[in-house]
Amino acid sequence: MPAKNYDKYILKEPMAKSMFEQIKAPQILMLGEKNFNGAYFSMGWSYVTEPFLMVDEPHFHDYEQYIGFVGGNLNNMKDFDAEIELYFGEEGTKKVINCTTFVWVPKGLIHGPLKITRVKKPFLFVDIVLGPKPDYRRKPANTKV
Repeated sequence: MPAKNYDKYILKEPMAKSMFEQIKAPQILMLGEKNFNGAYFSMGWSYVTEPFLMVDEPHFHDYEQYIGFVGGNLNNMKDFDAEIELYFGEEGTKKVINCTTFVWVPKGLIHGPLKITRVKKPFLFVDIVLGPKPDYRRKPANTKV
């Protein structure tokens, strides 16, 4: 029996340049639509070293999203010294992230802006979407933020 080729299931060195000029290091990026035949999973990992406005407006997604903020010291990922503001809902409820954290954003939940306000120690930003690609910035009407 001939050996099967499983190469289509493996993505080696999934590096890309970040869409944000403030993120200098190459990011890890995997898009289900592009890299895995339309799989409903996409993920990006970025190394954040400075404050900046990452997302400037409230929006929602057609898929679930998980956002991670992880200490950049790989020997101790709880070693986190940064501050991020993330807003939720039409009313713009502000939540402050100042420790290693993951956030679940259900499909359709309005969220944003996302402001990285302080970075004393670099951290990993993780963006996971349960869809074939990220679907960003569909700004809803009548949002107060």
